Amino acid sequence: MIGKIKNKLKEVNNRNLEQKRSDELYAIGALFDTPDEIMDAAGKTTEAGYEEFDVNTPYPVHGMDQAMKLKNTMVGKTTFIFGFLGTTAALLMIGWMSGIDYQNIIGGKPFFAIPPAIPITFELTVLLGGLATAGLMLTLFNRLPWINNPLHDTNYIKQTASDKFGLVIYAKDKNFNIATVEGFLQSIGGKSIEKINFFEVREDRVRTPIFDFKFIALLAVVTVVTAVTAYGILRYVLFLPPFDFMWKQEKVLPQEKSTFFADGFSMRPPVEGTVSRGYIPYEYQGLPDSVVTLLANPLPINAEVLAKGKQRFNTYCSPCHGYYGEGDSRLRGQFPNPPSLHTDKVRQWADGNIYHVITNGQNVMSSYAKQISRDDRWAIVHYIRALQRALNAKDEDLN
Repeated sequence: MIGKIKNKLKEVNNRNLEQKRSDELYAIGALFDTPDEIMDAAGKTTEAGYEEFDVNTPYPVHGMDQAMKLKNTMVGKTTFIFGFLGTTAALLMIGWMSGIDYQNIIGGKPFFAIPPAIPITFELTVLLGGLATAGLMLTLFNRLPWINNPLHDTNYIKQTASDKFGLVIYAKDKNFNIATVEGFLQSIGGKSIEKINFFEVREDRVRTPIFDFKFIALLAVVTVVTAVTAYGILRYVLFLPPFDFMWKQEKVLPQEKSTFFADGFSMRPPVEGTVSRGYIPYEYQGLPDSVVTLLANPLPINAEVLAKGKQRFNTYCSPCHGYYGEGDSRLRGQFPNPPSLHTDKVRQWADGNIYHVITNGQNVMSSYAKQISRDDRWAIVHYIRALQRALNAKDEDLN
């Protein structure tokens, strides 16, 4: 397999050179001293009608694309196309897994939502767009590996790689004439004008070194050294002083044994007879709903309270009770369906009884006191009353 690849690369290199003879002219190049000179020379070259020419500079010169009248390349379009494919693939993948194949209700949220999918979508977009761009630039746009370009080892390329700016006109240009091109380069301020010939296609210049045994062995050594170094740093060095200040702190973790307290427990129970600042204890905690007689809803009935109650109900209550409180669970048999909130018993309950069940829990329903704030629980009660009145409307409600 490697042999076939090497032969293919050799064919590509030979095709790039078109089997030219070593005495055949490839291009004529000239050097310039400043960025302004090369910018002016590039503009005059395009005005003279030359199309097959290039500019070589030791660093990027802004505005050169416009001076050379270069057309937009396919690099940007390629990145966009493959990035868009990455976005589409990520959304389709997440949509299929979360919305169709493995539906999972979490807090009343939709099976497939855009916000949680954004990180994975972004990662796949960048990954596919970046890899495709880099790969196509090397193989298609830049036509690499091509290690036998006739410009290599010339005085022209050595100077432009250091402190000079160069312009080269290729012999394949339709307006190319040796005398005319030399005179033109002199007229625009070119110096050290150099004729560049095709060199003889030699095996040592055609052969691509990436499949050379020494090169592969070097890659293997670099890979092993990098892996061992990374493992050593991440596994040992970062756990030594002073790098351990983040994970080795003067604190106790949950369930961790303590030598400070006599009982050996690090987690301490609250002091008896005290409550947390800003916390109002629930006086009916742990008692049946039948003893709840003095609780009244402190919130007014208005659009804002009902909107908040609806939002909290849809998030925390609807997965089991359904959006309308009819007990039609959306969990598809993964959990026992609760009774309807429209039974005579629940409709005849006081607001405090419903609040008590939300706060204290009942049967297989656990307490929601930690998930839902006190006022939000009362807002849910108001919204349940609105649902009950909507599905059990009286004649005066219809009027």
